[in-house]
Amino acid sequence: MRVLTVNAGSSSLKLAVVDGDGADAASGIAGATRELGRPGADATRAGLARFIGEVGSVDASAHRVVHGGPTFTSPVVVDDTCRRLLGDLAELAPLHNPPALDALDTVRSLLGPDVPTVACFDTAFHAGLPAAAATFALPAAWSAAWGLRRYGFHGLSHQWATEQGARLLGRPVDDLRLVSCHLGSGSSLTAVDRGRSVDTTMGFTPVDGLVMATRPGAVDPGLVAWLVSTGRLSPAELSDGLEHASGLKGLAGVTDIRDVLTRAAGGDATARLALEVHHHRLRGAIAAMVAALGGIDALVWTGGIGEHSPEVRAAAAGGLRWLGVSVDADANERSRGGDAVISQANARVGVAVVGAREDLVLAAGARTALHG
Repeated sequence: MRVLTVNAGSSSLKLAVVDGDGADAASGIAGATRELGRPGADATRAGLARFIGEVGSVDASAHRVVHGGPTFTSPVVVDDTCRRLLGDLAELAPLHNPPALDALDTVRSLLGPDVPTVACFDTAFHAGLPAAAATFALPAAWSAAWGLRRYGFHGLSHQWATEQGARLLGRPVDDLRLVSCHLGSGSSLTAVDRGRSVDTTMGFTPVDGLVMATRPGAVDPGLVAWLVSTGRLSPAELSDGLEHASGLKGLAGVTDIRDVLTRAAGGDATARLALEVHHHRLRGAIAAMVAALGGIDALVWTGGIGEHSPEVRAAAAGGLRWLGVSVDADANERSRGGDAVISQANARVGVAVVGAREDLVLAAGARTALHG
């Protein structure tokens, strides 16, 4: 089965074609792999059309959709009714769902009605969160009426990091208490107990949790209410600030962690503070995931920062020695993308870096939706 995979993130659109079924799909990418920026709808449509023309016919397309809400907890074949329901969820992830659905609509029109379209959801990996982890301490009537709960995100990435991290460490998934760290423009952690997500840092929307490129992560809800109730910010200004002007951008004025690291090394006090806030939140959140698991056997890094920033990995590991996390400095420094084990020999906690392959998870989701 040949699947076109479309991965719409907050800052780019990644395209690939995966050939083969099951484990054979991991043998590689057929055709080309392409990453498009966010140049606008017309340019994105042109880029999609060129890519589809280059790779030729496919049996299905599989699309990453960040927020599936309470309705979508597994991959689904998209028909017109499903598409309308997906549109209703756009307000829950305004930075992610709308561009993903734009790409989905474009691919459907380019491939035609005979090629099935499958939506795969980042929230699906967390759909089975224990009630204690998923439930907010809000009025029960609110939660029941509006589906308020911790949904969690980056599920496709966390699933692959879990499976591939276990393979790299030579351990079966069902024998591991593992913390998966997806760090990029958006960042989240997941506590995975023998293959099952039991806690995660993002909540009802992808704004919660860790410090990110333009999102703040966890913020006192009383502060947010105060800003609006006192008229200091309108709801629209608050939403825009939380989505686009917070995180590293709010602290240091830049969104790329590499720029923050460079400026901090050069003595920029603002950049140093941004790094300290980022690392402090990261270490604390990893420890919280370990508490949810009752211990830790493996720590896995993935995503743009998780894969490519030995500085961030070292800063986190340095504060986690009490948990048994011990990283080999040379192996960590050498690992700047791709798969690698970076824990010290005989360390109690295995530490691995996993190259993100959401395309393989998307392709597997398409096969599941279409063939069971």
